[in-house]
Amino acid sequence: MRRPLTVVQLLPALSSGGVERSTIEIASALVAAGHTAIVVSAGGRLVPELEATGARHIALDIGAKRPWALRHVRTLRRLFAETGADIVHARSRLPAWLGWLAVRGMPDARRPRFVTTMHGLNSPSRYSAIMARGERVICVSDTVRAHLLRHYPRTDSVRLRVIPRGIDPARFPPAPRPDPAARAAVAAAHPTLGGDGPLLLLPGRGTRLKGHGDAIALLAAVRAQGLDARLWMPGAREAGREAYLDALTREAEAAGCGAALAMTPPTSAIVQAYAASDLVLQLSRKPEAFGRTVIEALSCARPVLGWAHGGVGELLAELQPEGEVPPFDAAALADAAIGLLARPPAPPATMPYTLQAMQAATLTVYDELDNDD
Repeated sequence: MRRPLTVVQLLPALSSGGVERSTIEIASALVAAGHTAIVVSAGGRLVPELEATGARHIALDIGAKRPWALRHVRTLRRLFAETGADIVHARSRLPAWLGWLAVRGMPDARRPRFVTTMHGLNSPSRYSAIMARGERVICVSDTVRAHLLRHYPRTDSVRLRVIPRGIDPARFPPAPRPDPAARAAVAAAHPTLGGDGPLLLLPGRGTRLKGHGDAIALLAAVRAQGLDARLWMPGAREAGREAYLDALTREAEAAGCGAALAMTPPTSAIVQAYAASDLVLQLSRKPEAFGRTVIEALSCARPVLGWAHGGVGELLAELQPEGEVPPFDAAALADAAIGLLARPPAPPATMPYTLQAMQAATLTVYDELDNDD
């Protein structure tokens, strides 16, 4: 039987994003299993959600890259000692450095075990190398594991654990195809997305790395085939990114598809967005570590089209190979889109990437280290 553990997770802030979501999900699993979950960050809008799980949040700005950040080492060391921390789990580079220095300065008998998770494909450097120093290093995909071993070849592969991110399939149920009610609701909010033609969906924040320009070119190519296709890009519209949005608008107008496009702030109703769509796009120009959008959309029974690189390519190769396209091949992308719209493949019979599996595997890593004592 597991003994109760105290696990302290370290990350820059609790504002939004995949790292933050994983932190809360693991805190929830820890509390549910009878453990103590503590999270140290600068805070943010997700703190109430974290605390609702029964976890404790301690506000400390361990993500600010300032010379005085080193003063937090002593604070963390005191915290680890006072709480009797068994595991320190760092999820970002600066928090990992501070946590590692704090742990190193503690007596052997009271020293917590040190775990890291590589959530991204960080540029290799001595600064990034801290993420490979965990006694266990969790990689969120095989892509991340290969990246780590390629750039830090001295890493003992025995310490690595691949634990993919996961979703709760109940939150992303299969939607009827088509789903007229969902499409009507989206069109009511964004009139340019009305009509009887297919709806393409590209969720992603307002940066060119997310492939918005590729999606606009694809929209124009699909419409040139006689389909009254529309494109929704929730998340593209962000404060401070007005110049970028203006440039995308000009691209769409030049391509003749500006009236069939909606670029909006992020949507809180992403499940409805998937249900309304006919094809979900994942066109990040920089390889991603995992690609949660892929498994969310497939869980909702929507086909996905994406560049075959990084974690997205890894997931598509396994779950829906018809959606893989060689990176940045615009002609192949258009051909694949037409094919998927005409003959949508059946969604996976089961979704292997579940939240429950991710939580259980992470708690098993903690148990491994505790049992080594």
